[in-house]
Formats: sequence, structure tokens, C-alpha cells
Amino acid sequence: MNKKLLLTTAILFSISFSFSQTLDELKADKKVKEDSIAAIKTRVDAIQSQIDAMPGWRVGAFGTIGGSLSNFSNWYSQGKPNNSSGNIGFTFNGHANLIQEKFFWRNALTTNLNWVKLDNKDDPNDDSSFNPTTDVFNISSLYGRNITKTLAASGLMEYRTTLLNNFNDPGYLDLGIGATWTPIKDLVVVIHPFDYNFVFSKGDTVFESSFGTKILADYSRQIGAINFKTNLSMFQSYKSSDYSNWTWNNSFGYTLWKMIGVGFDFGLRSNKQEALNYSINTLGNTAETFDTVDNKLQTYYTIGLSYKF
Repeated sequence: MNKKLLLTTAILFSISFSFSQTLDELKADKKVKEDSIAAIKTRVDAIQSQIDAMPGWRVGAFGTIGGSLSNFSNWYSQGKPNNSSGNIGFTFNGHANLIQEKFFWRNALTTNLNWVKLDNKDDPNDDSSFNPTTDVFNISSLYGRNITKTLAASGLMEYRTTLLNNFNDPGYLDLGIGATWTPIKDLVVVIHPFDYNFVFSKGDTVFESSFGTKILADYSRQIGAINFKTNLSMFQSYKSSDYSNWTWNNSFGYTLWKMIGVGFDFGLRSNKQEALNYSINTLGNTAETFDTVDNKLQTYYTIGLSYKF
């Protein structure tokens, strides 16, 4: 009996020791492989940096898609018990940049479109269609000749408008020359003191074109699974501060699986001409002037699924 007990104990001890030894060996082997992976990643990143520094085209895009649909029947706890509603929106951020030793040509496109509907089925006169809400369209083209490694003489064309409602009413076209500063990779700062801001509009409006300074700052980058872009576009009119304006657009995307993830976009804008035009032509405040209008901060945001192109 004692011999069997000793034999069983020896076998269990042997198995336990063997398992412990195997586990330690596996952990050690895992650490070696992790160190090897880190070393490989370092070499790959170094090669990628060399590729990014070479002349040629850099093309990329990412966007956000958000949407929801709902339908209620006899849901008496709400004011409209029979209704269907929906919200659909998407954003797109794309760029095509040609980087050469002596010059660059940077092109960018940003859109943010959104539709909303609320159909009250008990109201035969209710609007059951999707109506546009968020409506942003911006395209720009920047050409520069390098003076130093971070400074260039440049010319810029930027066009901003809406697509779904009031296309080119208003529409803004900036044409100007000046300098572009690129202190770090992916950051572009444009300062053009010789810029003309063309403002297009229909009918009798308060919009007016003028000369001024154009300032644009753009930072677009991918860090692992994160894509983000921030763009600030400002125009300071020499004629009057009432004709100045600025827009700040931001887009973030986080990849969760393959090319699909979550995205968040938001924008801010200040434009006194738009505020006055809205007050006079939409609200009917015909006595409103630049001195009396309340130029509230314009904002929008979109949250939804994102897709990395």
C-alpha cells in the first residue's frame, strides 16, 4: 500500500514538474517571439518612413456612415403614435498629394451630407420624404514651389458650398498667393495675404466679395487603427470684418475590424454674412443689419460606422 502511494505521488510530482517546466518554456519562447516581432516592426516602420519620404503621389480616403430607421404603430405614450422616422448621413475625406523635391501639389475633398424624415401617418399633409439637413462640400488645391525644406511660395484655390440645398447660393471661391509652411510631416499651414474671396449668390442678398488674407491649417494622419483630419479655413477681409469668416472641420475614424470601425465628425463655423442673410430672407427681419444681427456659432456633428478606403 505504501509503495503504491509513493509511486502515485512520484508520478503526480513528475507530471506537475513537467507541466511547470513546459509552461515556463512556452512563456520564454513567447517573450523571444514578441521581441522578434517588435524588432521586425521597427525595421518595417523605418522602411515605410523611407517610402513616405520618396517623391510621388500620396492618395488616401476615409469616411463615416451613420443611419437609423424606426416605425411606430399605436404607440400611444408619444404625441404621434403612428409614425416612421429615419436619419441617414455620411462623410468623406479624401486627398491626392503629389510631393516632389522642388514642388508639391496638394488636393483635398471633404463632404458631409445628412437626411432626416419624420412621417406622421395620421396627418395626410405631413411630409414623408427624407429632407437634407447637414450639407457641407469643400474642395481645395494647393500648389507650392519649395524655398527651404519647410517653406514654399504657394497658390491656393478653395471652393466651399452646399450640394443638396441652395447649391452655390452662397458659394465661396478663394484664389490667392503667399507662403506655405510645413514644420512637421502631415501638417500644412497656408498664409496668403493676397487673396480674393469670391462670394456667389442669387437674387438680392447681403453677400459681397472682397480682398483679404487667407489662412488655412490642415493636419491629417493615421496612427495604427486611428484616422483623423482637422482643417481650419479662415478669411480675414480687408474691406470689413463683416465679410470675414472661418470654418473648422474635424473627422475621426477608428478601425475595429478589417476596414470597418466607428467615426465621429464635427464642425464649427462663423459667418456674419450668412447669419444676416438668414435673418432677412428666411426669418423676415428686413430691418436687420450687420450691426444688429446675432451671429451665432454654427455647429454640426455626425456619429456612426466608419469605412477606411
